[in-house]
Amino acid sequence: MVKLIHTLADHSDDVNCCAFSPSLLATCSLDKTIRVYSLSNFTELPHSPLKFHTYAVHCCCFSPSGHLLASCSTDGTTVLWNTQNGQTLAVMEQPSGSPVRVCRFSPHSTCLVSGAADGTVVLWNIQTYKLYRCGSVKDGSLVACAFSPSGDLFVTGSSCGDLTVWDDKMRCLHSEKAHDLGVTCCDFSSQPVSDGEQDFQFFRLASCGQDCQIKIWIVSFTHILGFGLKYKSTLSGHSAPVLACAFSHDGQMLVSGSVDKSVVVYDTNTENILHTLTQHTRYVTTCAFALNTLLLATGSMDKTVNIWQFDTEALCQGSMEDQLKQFTDDWSEEDVSTWLSEQGLKDLVDVFKMNNIDGKELLNLTKESLADDLKIESLGLRSKVLRKIEELRTKVKSLSSGIPDEFLCPITRELMKDPVIASDGYSYEKEAIENWIGKKKRTSPMTNLILPSVVLTPNRTLKMAIDRWLETHQK
Repeated sequence: MVKLIHTLADHSDDVNCCAFSPSLLATCSLDKTIRVYSLSNFTELPHSPLKFHTYAVHCCCFSPSGHLLASCSTDGTTVLWNTQNGQTLAVMEQPSGSPVRVCRFSPHSTCLVSGAADGTVVLWNIQTYKLYRCGSVKDGSLVACAFSPSGDLFVTGSSCGDLTVWDDKMRCLHSEKAHDLGVTCCDFSSQPVSDGEQDFQFFRLASCGQDCQIKIWIVSFTHILGFGLKYKSTLSGHSAPVLACAFSHDGQMLVSGSVDKSVVVYDTNTENILHTLTQHTRYVTTCAFALNTLLLATGSMDKTVNIWQFDTEALCQGSMEDQLKQFTDDWSEEDVSTWLSEQGLKDLVDVFKMNNIDGKELLNLTKESLADDLKIESLGLRSKVLRKIEELRTKVKSLSSGIPDEFLCPITRELMKDPVIASDGYSYEKEAIENWIGKKKRTSPMTNLILPSVVLTPNRTLKMAIDRWLETHQK
């Protein structure tokens, strides 16, 4: 179901980080360089490697559009690069001069966070390349950072084991001991646990640490009720410290890399282990999923980056029974209650239980039965329930057809012919997203937030995957 398709062995020292843009893969190393590769054939770009840093490069990341690349180093700088030509756009020096361990772009590309060994964290304005805000944690080095999908807050992790939550004005909202021996990495799932309405959102956060554990948290944030962080579960698939973790772009998988030299892929819904990959010969230091395609990159102290490809057909067939059970009339009344809560409809749980609504009856509900039988008076609430039920029916239809969900346009729910990536990071059918932008005033169909740019980038990697799938299934 997953196979090694390429190994990059250009670095002369430990690989510290790898990151994907819609069309590129970047890697950085103790050898002081950043290397950039094309996803179409994994060849290195003409202007790669990128050289500026005078000491080890610890982290690299792309802006959401993929036009900018950031790197940070022991030399105390965070550098912005133009991905088109490899030119240096800005060199931003940590105020304290401390080694910079981590950097991350905000979802809207308006700012960049850099975290340093002395515990300082800086918010940089990307338009001016100037320092916007600065703060610090009480103890330890900052080694991890992740922005929430909405960009309203970000989380940092320290070598002392704390997770600290900041808002977009650099105000500290919360701090909590997460891993006794130190945090090593953290990542947000881009997909909301609830229905993702702007006034109330829940997101999964994964953190990992020197305690050999991965912890899953549920993060909530509203401007009215404020911030909430709730521990959910612990994943214990590794036998040694876990150095990296990352969610897939669709939020369905979580990957981790460890000192035990293994890479473990989890199903985020069941938290079961899907794959254990053991190709690396030394510590696995970094892992990242590609955007909208089933590619995974893992980097190691063995100086290599492995590129893994998930077998779309095998994934589809292997999970078909579970998925169809999840989205058909096999649901019990308790399953329906769980689904209601996940969709932000917890207030209706008792009503549905009183009327013995199981999965089969759920899919057959109509606006009349909601009003007359279940006595739901609010028109808006009835509309929301019906919308969620229609999403379930659509999911059943796509699963029954055997088309992988990532090949379907989120707007039309049809197989994409000309996929493009919008500035929200999601792929759409070109004609559908162009019509959407023209009518919806530049909002994202997936997040409902304003699109930072209307530039659409062809997703050639996804197009090739769809073409391969069509060749297989049209014989």
